[in-house]
Amino acid sequence: MSGGTMLYGGDEIGALVFDPGHHSLRVGYAQEDSPKAEIPSVVGIGAAPETNLDPETKTDNNATPNNADQRKFYVDTNYVTVPRSNMEVQTYMKDGMIDNWDLFEKVIDYAYANVIQSEPEYHPVLFSEASWNVRNNREKLTELMFEKYNVPAFFLVKNAVLAAFSSGRATALVVDSGATHTSAVPVHEGYVLSQAVVKSPLGGDFLSRQCRQHLEKHGIDLSPVYKIASKDVVKERDNGRFTLRKLPENLTQSWQNYMLQLMMQDFQMNVLQVLENPFDERVAAQIPTVHYEFPNGYHQDFGSERFKIAESLFDNAMLGAGQLASTSVGMCDADVRLSLFGSVVVTGGNTLLQGFPERLNRDLQLRAPSNTRLKMISANGTVERRFGAWIGGSILASIGTFQQMWISSQEYEEAGKSQVERKCP
Repeated sequence: MSGGTMLYGGDEIGALVFDPGHHSLRVGYAQEDSPKAEIPSVVGIGAAPETNLDPETKTDNNATPNNADQRKFYVDTNYVTVPRSNMEVQTYMKDGMIDNWDLFEKVIDYAYANVIQSEPEYHPVLFSEASWNVRNNREKLTELMFEKYNVPAFFLVKNAVLAAFSSGRATALVVDSGATHTSAVPVHEGYVLSQAVVKSPLGGDFLSRQCRQHLEKHGIDLSPVYKIASKDVVKERDNGRFTLRKLPENLTQSWQNYMLQLMMQDFQMNVLQVLENPFDERVAAQIPTVHYEFPNGYHQDFGSERFKIAESLFDNAMLGAGQLASTSVGMCDADVRLSLFGSVVVTGGNTLLQGFPERLNRDLQLRAPSNTRLKMISANGTVERRFGAWIGGSILASIGTFQQMWISSQEYEEAGKSQVERKCP
């Protein structure tokens, strides 16, 4: 699968698959079963080095464009999580779509240089996109890949279609719960029924905020890992005893918030759980507690509250996951509904919360017509569930019959970026 064996239109074409999301960008080679790298969807932006204060550059009116590029950009976990003075953390995603193209390019540059370690012109590229992506954005991405990266071929597919493919389905209701939102997207014969896409802003980040409020309300010290040099062992529920690390000055609020969010994500994945039935204090109190230790050494057991926080993904009358799914199916033609209920694909990192698929199954069962055969498809492995769309892209880009679907650089030369609307449904 090396870039050297590039039989275009044949099988050997190390195609690349990019799957951007709010939590991370997944990138890797088609035909592989998991992405080569997962790069956080945020970029650290460092202040420009002091050298700009050179009097000569200041007097020159044309110096601003150069100065704008003097800022330093930090991409990927190992660079973004290092405490640095005046480094802002910013995401390039908004509402499931690429929003800040300059930052996005920095991440793609990084992916080619450090993950793929090969020239872009050797590899066709398949990108996933949100089901509600807009034409302007699709054309912009097409243009970027052909003009800046000179890719030999390009294709854009809705991530719900890819998630369905990864479960071996061409028709499915894809319930995707990620960092910033949960969506229900009906896919029929490989096409998204866009009039019936429903989404809510309840996702992993919403849970992180709930966790943070709950812990702060109970006076638990949320000092993230970067502040702590060393800690002592303490008894349960005793205040943590720790030594603070010496940190650079002027750590920005955006960076501190990002680090706190990472900590909350760890907490929610280890502690929270979804009950199979709506939250009931008595039932929750009988389930074994979960022990969790915070970075500062403080530790305690968590009982019914771990179910109560997770319940907020389901108990909302309008935005609960079960409600979204049944609303979406209800907006489709009657003749498709049975087949959608018959394959509900659960994907997205937030669905890894223990009990998520079971609860969704129960809520849908109550809302589906009585004669319906409901089938939930949720991969057991964390990799398959988190990277559903990427894996679907990896499968699609390596299928022989797909090879004539690519938009080739030649077609792009002839017809321009509008090709994407014509060729990519």
